[in-house]
Amino acid sequence: MRLQQTDILTAAQKLLPALGAENALLTAGTADRCNTMTIGWCHLGRLWGLQTCAVYVRPERYTYQFMEEQEYFTVSVLPGDRKDAMALCGTRSGRDMDKIKACGLTVHTGAGGAPFFEEAELVLVCRKLYAQDLDPACVLPAGKEKILPSYGAKGGWHRVYTGEIVEAYQKTIDN
Repeated sequence: MRLQQTDILTAAQKLLPALGAENALLTAGTADRCNTMTIGWCHLGRLWGLQTCAVYVRPERYTYQFMEEQEYFTVSVLPGDRKDAMALCGTRSGRDMDKIKACGLTVHTGAGGAPFFEEAELVLVCRKLYAQDLDPACVLPAGKEKILPSYGAKGGWHRVYTGEIVEAYQKTIDN
């Protein structure tokens, strides 16, 4: 099986069920220097007439600096049998170890040199369009009881990055 370029809408529809179940890896940087982290927060849809993907990163995360430096990012879903990699990438920092090597992942690149992993079942390659910090002052009354008591306890408020989905890849069976 290998990754093959596919239709963006088809790939996006397959990503949604993975979020909150297997989750996904957010990756930014270059082929030679990148970082990845497990994400559970991701939004897909249409914004400004474009197919978009929004991801959220706390400023304390090592991946944050890569997101700030690079124009592109990727969202990758690994197969269900790679829960070990998902766990490691969600609990360890790339500042302290080479997570990609430790997980045995193989870096490939898409548009703009955006890094993603050969082992993925599904990949979205996104070009950043917009970034903005979430702000506790903007939480509306209906959200105050649900969001404010626990959110922010692990660090700062996330920055949302909205990117145009410019490529998608899906695992196919070789004939």
